[in-house]
Amino acid sequence: MANERIILGIDPGTTIMGFGLIKVVNKKMEFLQLNELILSKYDNHYQKLKVIFERTIELIDTHNPDEIAIEAPFFGKNVQSMLKLGRAQGVAMAAGLSRDIPITEYEPKKIKMAITGNGNASKEQVAKMLQQLLGLKELPKNLDSTDGLAAAVCHFFNSGKVVGEKSYSGWDAFVKQNEDRIKK
Repeated sequence: MANERIILGIDPGTTIMGFGLIKVVNKKMEFLQLNELILSKYDNHYQKLKVIFERTIELIDTHNPDEIAIEAPFFGKNVQSMLKLGRAQGVAMAAGLSRDIPITEYEPKKIKMAITGNGNASKEQVAKMLQQLLGLKELPKNLDSTDGLAAAVCHFFNSGKVVGEKSYSGWDAFVKQNEDRIKK
């Protein structure tokens, strides 16, 4: 029997959430799907979070990923944008944790480095490299979906390595690794 696993990669966002799925069979990657969730049509931030949660659950229940790789929020100057992005990431993580799927976060520079060899690569450079690596016929108009796919591929490249990134196998593991965040 072949050693198989499916990795769901997520690029969280409150305007567009990108995601990609790869299957790993005997240490070889196969492209499954990439797509995006357009959230700009929702005016209410809480409605966006609900849709992110529901769509992530739907992806999990449809594709049964063994692992989730998610892009960590980057630190920008706009605190409100960071807060909203962090909420989107947290909701996607909660969906995975509710299904007991291990989650690993990767910094954007680490993902770019894993795919292109350059931590400062553009979205276009990452997308072109993914196109070559996975034999994609064409690239999507918005590159948020390729960013989600890049998170999955980065996770594949880092499998079996101690990467120093945060990884959670469930709520208990999350709480244990974040005891400083518990309100008493």
